[in-house]
Amino acid sequence: MASGLGFAPGLHRMTDLVTPNEFRAALGRFASGVTVITVETPAGEVHGMTANAFCSVSLRPPLVLVCIDHLAETYLHIRERRQFGVSVLKEEQEALSEFFADPERNHDAAYRLGVQYRPMQSGTPVLQNALANLDCSVVNAYDGGDHTIFVGEVKEVVVAEGTPLLYFRGRYGICDGPQEP
Repeated sequence: MASGLGFAPGLHRMTDLVTPNEFRAALGRFASGVTVITVETPAGEVHGMTANAFCSVSLRPPLVLVCIDHLAETYLHIRERRQFGVSVLKEEQEALSEFFADPERNHDAAYRLGVQYRPMQSGTPVLQNALANLDCSVVNAYDGGDHTIFVGEVKEVVVAEGTPLLYFRGRYGICDGPQEP
């Protein structure tokens, strides 16, 4: 490999010993923020999904990544559009996270929840009243098992005040730490 890094022979066989339940239990102990990934569909509608497999990659250029299951409708839309929005949820937005995590959601539920979008400068839709919004253009996509890792260059950010919604061990929580001035 060009980087000089290599893998120990036989390392890939070790993962056969880890069951999906063990893997889920271990990673459930990693606290994460909660985001909603949004994309405009070819029909001009907004499609979104809850994602906690999201993180920063680089400051220069500003890059983030999100991992999306190949079976998710969002995967197809991002693959086609090559752009997506990220909305970082506030502690009081747990119901939005649940809504976007449900693949069977309907428009009536969105109306009852008061789901509202706003366009970023590029037109990418994001959720209104989120803790932060990012407008991203896909610069790379990598296979990662049953997911694709989309790397997006951040073209615009909007930040607000509030406390983040957290996810830990299959449950939602809030951050009790000090807030920014």
